Amino acid sequence: MTTGRPAARRRPPAPPRKGRLRRLGEWCARHFVVVLLGWLAAVGGLHAAQSAFGGSYADDFTLSDSQSQQGLDVLRAHQPDRGGQSSLVVLHDGQQLSGHQQQVATVVKNLGGLPHVLSAQNPLTAPKPQADGTPSAPLSPVSPDGRTAYVTVTFDENPASLGDGYLDGVDDAVEPLRQAGVQVEYGGSLGELARPEAADLASESIGYGVAVVVLLVGFGSVLAAAVPLVAALAAVLVGLSVLGLIAVTTTFAQVSPTLATMIGLGVGIDYALFLLTRHRQDLMDGADPVAAAGRATHTSGRAVLVSGTTVIVALAGLNASGVGFIGKLGAAAAVTVVTAVLGALTLVPALLGLAGRSLDRFHVRTPVAEAGADASGGFWHRYALRVGRRPWRYLAAGLVVLAVLTVPLFSLRLGHIDDGADPTSYTDRRAYDLVTDAFGAGVNGPLTVVVDQSGVSGGNRSGLDNRVSSALKGLPGAAAVSTLQPTQDGDVLTATVIPAERPQSAGTTDLVHRLTGTVLPQAVAGTDAQGYVTGTTAGQTDFRDIVAERLPLIIAVVVGLALLIILTVFRGVLVAVKAAVLNLVSIGASYGVVVAVFQWGWGGPALGVSGTVPVESYVPMMMFAIVFGLSMDYEIFLLSRVHEAWLRTGDSRASVAHALEITARVITCAALIMVSVFAAFVLSSNIVVKMLGLGLAVSVLVDATLVRLLLVPAVLNLLGSRVWWAPRWLDRVLPHVHAEPQPVPDGAATDDGGAAPGDASGDGSRGGADAPAARKSGPRNRTGSDPPVA
Repeated sequence: MTTGRPAARRRPPAPPRKGRLRRLGEWCARHFVVVLLGWLAAVGGLHAAQSAFGGSYADDFTLSDSQSQQGLDVLRAHQPDRGGQSSLVVLHDGQQLSGHQQQVATVVKNLGGLPHVLSAQNPLTAPKPQADGTPSAPLSPVSPDGRTAYVTVTFDENPASLGDGYLDGVDDAVEPLRQAGVQVEYGGSLGELARPEAADLASESIGYGVAVVVLLVGFGSVLAAAVPLVAALAAVLVGLSVLGLIAVTTTFAQVSPTLATMIGLGVGIDYALFLLTRHRQDLMDGADPVAAAGRATHTSGRAVLVSGTTVIVALAGLNASGVGFIGKLGAAAAVTVVTAVLGALTLVPALLGLAGRSLDRFHVRTPVAEAGADASGGFWHRYALRVGRRPWRYLAAGLVVLAVLTVPLFSLRLGHIDDGADPTSYTDRRAYDLVTDAFGAGVNGPLTVVVDQSGVSGGNRSGLDNRVSSALKGLPGAAAVSTLQPTQDGDVLTATVIPAERPQSAGTTDLVHRLTGTVLPQAVAGTDAQGYVTGTTAGQTDFRDIVAERLPLIIAVVVGLALLIILTVFRGVLVAVKAAVLNLVSIGASYGVVVAVFQWGWGGPALGVSGTVPVESYVPMMMFAIVFGLSMDYEIFLLSRVHEAWLRTGDSRASVAHALEITARVITCAALIMVSVFAAFVLSSNIVVKMLGLGLAVSVLVDATLVRLLLVPAVLNLLGSRVWWAPRWLDRVLPHVHAEPQPVPDGAATDDGGAAPGDASGDGSRGGADAPAARKSGPRNRTGSDPPVA
């Protein structure tokens, strides 16, 4: 008899670890009280901090390499009291202003004594035009009838960025004239400071109200409708407070908080909706609420992370413009995208845990699941099969509609919208009208010619003066030109050019280009002098030129980054190219609608726009980055389901039909909400906000209907399995990232603790509503390698 060591006891296999997102979702659902209190504290605490210490918003930007900024720097170096940013304080009285000389003198003195003011010029003591009509320097700031005049106030920085407290000092300074019955209005940047704060509460309320209706109709459940709304609102409030605190250290554009609100509400509701849809399906299948919240966070939460990252990357691509003003607009929008993602991954599971099994208890109609029990008989399934049978027909029909909408794009004119398009309730609009009536529209956008002759010897300066003066005489597009005047040190010559047209007109833009491109270069040719055109209007023209020049670069950067993300997630070259091309087509259509409405005037007056206006120079750039990022939400949501079904079945047409069946209702509902949120901002008094609101609403509508539900299924059916092809070397180089967990065989353990029986997707969704059970490895792609399985 032999003895040996006792057999080693075999340890049972350790249970597989759950994924981080699933653990996060389950923890938030189980400890919903802690999470909800944390979010309440964040909303209240950050809002209080922002109210006490937050910064302000102003359209303040510098273009260091532009000729207008270089001219301003030259002027500032040689005559500091003129080397700043000027604004007009416009005075108007039914009688002669000369009867208020004492009050005018007092007001000018008061204005000159304010902080940040370099100079303030008394219009009643300015030189008058000569008897023969030739203007002297400067042009007369008093109208021929003597009833209107303007005080030119020069600041050492943009007055719009000085805060409401500074405006109180300006109001006190002009009070003597107002007490005397004289109308006083502020123009330019000072007028922007005096504008009422653009809260756009009406727009936000309307968009929010429409979202409530859409969610109630789409889901039938009161509590289910409340979850996305509460989560999105909390995320936006936190994001806006954070943005206000960041504004202490840097200056964001005035439109930044409105833009952040638009994007935050839109993506916040969308992201919460994606998680809610998965969670409700699991509840209907009998899952525990905490486990269902964890699965929803693990599955749709991944899609939210990928989508949110894509939006942020697209917004970050705006920095490729090299213009800090535009890059900060993207950063402002990205703040609420980040908080929306955080809200979806933490607050939504907590709200779902709070609701428990009572999520559908209070309903206005019978709640419906994510997909019908019979995935082969639903409307969207039949529709997708119909598209699959005639893909060319549907593709051609969609492209024709998009082509018609895109036609106006070819007449796009970028520019800067002047104060004449603002509501008459704004002081800068009233100042604009007074100046236009008394002096002509061009006085609202004067140009300052600066000739640096510091490198020219004294004997040659007289000849240079004559050459520049002759070049400025009879200048096409100019209503008046003052005589050249030297600065105090004699090294710089300056003159004021008054355009014949308003600042936003194409004629004024052409005048700036004519001065900088031909007139001044020819006048100083052969000398060591250098000519510039500066002033607010010249700076805006330079800004417009830089944006137009760099827009193709922005498009290339954003498209390239989005292509890389889609390629990394789905590992298919053609699917990434398809996403980029179709998104470009839909964005072109939205551009066309914006041009037709605002530039052509088709419906502009009905939207509260006074006349026709150019498209604000940075709007197309912002629209492109935002829309391209947002469209990836629906792209990833749909493609992840197509890819999941294709990995299980290898049937391209059936995969498209299955994915459309289970996502079309959610995509339609989410798109209607986002369209309503964006479209509501058309009611804003800010024309740039109107443009962005209309453009984004049209983009989402086109993307979620023509593109996502028509063109994408048609293209996927035409390409078949080739859409997922990628060369071997690219497959090896790209990191493995999945929008959602990949399918595994029935009963196989996952990193989330195992799939439920009959659950092929690992997300807890019902097997009867999904495609056939998963294969062991899925179909092979064209490289011969198996698709990655998470």
